[in-house]
Amino acid sequence: MTQVAPARHLGAVRYEIRGPLARRALELEKQGYEIIKLNIGNPAAFGFRTPESMRLALIENLAQSEGYCHQKGIFPAREAVVMETQSKGIRGVTAEDVFLGNGVSELILMTMEALLEPGDEVLLPAPDYPLWTAAVVITGATPVYYSCRPDAACVPDPDELALLVTPRTKAIVLINPNNPTGAVYPREVLSRIVKIAERHDLVLFSDEIYDRILYDGAEHVPVATLCEGALCATFGGLSKVYRACGFRTGWVFFSGKKQRAERYLATLELLASLRLCANVPGQWAVQTALGGVQSIHELTSDTGRLGRQRRAVLQGVARSPYLRIVPPRGALYGFVGVDTDKVRGFDDAAFAMALLEEQRVLVVPGSSFNVPYRDHFRVTFLPDEETLREVFRRVDALLDKLAR
Repeated sequence: MTQVAPARHLGAVRYEIRGPLARRALELEKQGYEIIKLNIGNPAAFGFRTPESMRLALIENLAQSEGYCHQKGIFPAREAVVMETQSKGIRGVTAEDVFLGNGVSELILMTMEALLEPGDEVLLPAPDYPLWTAAVVITGATPVYYSCRPDAACVPDPDELALLVTPRTKAIVLINPNNPTGAVYPREVLSRIVKIAERHDLVLFSDEIYDRILYDGAEHVPVATLCEGALCATFGGLSKVYRACGFRTGWVFFSGKKQRAERYLATLELLASLRLCANVPGQWAVQTALGGVQSIHELTSDTGRLGRQRRAVLQGVARSPYLRIVPPRGALYGFVGVDTDKVRGFDDAAFAMALLEEQRVLVVPGSSFNVPYRDHFRVTFLPDEETLREVFRRVDALLDKLAR
């Protein structure tokens, strides 16, 4: 029988966070094994709750959630995003500039599809969150990576980035705070990248889904506060800061040179209309979330749960003779490096599978985040401290074996 062939343009699309390793973990669970899953930043799986006020807002508005809403989203949610931009010093955003989506993931795909054609190029950080690469590849465009090297604290060098711009470049993507590294970019670096976008008339896409998840006094600078001479799209949502992944509610707002993007934004609205609207119930939680008490700050403090668990990861790395890490200053992850002088022939994918099969721990290989090296892996620090200590005990047990 002739096999049904997949579309060729999806051949280069990868998403190892839910790929073969995760499928193997599910098989092991069905056999009765307990797996410590560190592959996905899903707070609910580790006992984090969505704030009660948000849950109540959703419940109280269920009667208004049974029909379609406007393709850009309900007005109270879009207006709440506008109020948030004003509180951050971002100028010129109106409710018409805000699109609600089924999580930021959907909006990333839509904004890329509305912009890119085969042959275009987009500058992406390496490492990146792999959905960004996938969204570019699906359109037939080409991802071009600017390095965020561990020896530079995982912060990009604007001079190196500028050298990658060609006549085919359409956009620059920022992920700040970064997933997977947790790097938080300094104002001066962001300002220089903005100037590159303005000088070459590029669209600037800034993924800021972790904007309030910060540690050690890190300051998050919204890039839209610096960008007026180029079109700037900023992404946020309820999933991470508000521990509401299942609500599937994200947004993107546009600022800067909007007048040069009328046709692009009209096309984006067309795509929004084709999917009718985003999930309505979750949108009713946006106004409550953005206008309410920001409980995330208690969690990220030195004595808060996320602060303590982050510290457990750093301590686990520090105790290991094999591991190193750039301390994450934001987000929910540690991007852990392995000393390949001590573990000869180390390969991140093979290590991740062995860690799953032998130690029942699920991590994500660093190369899944589109870097050219194979000596890192990503963990989330959502589990409790005792679990994280056990994870690093198991990691070192496997590395001891590999080193021998």
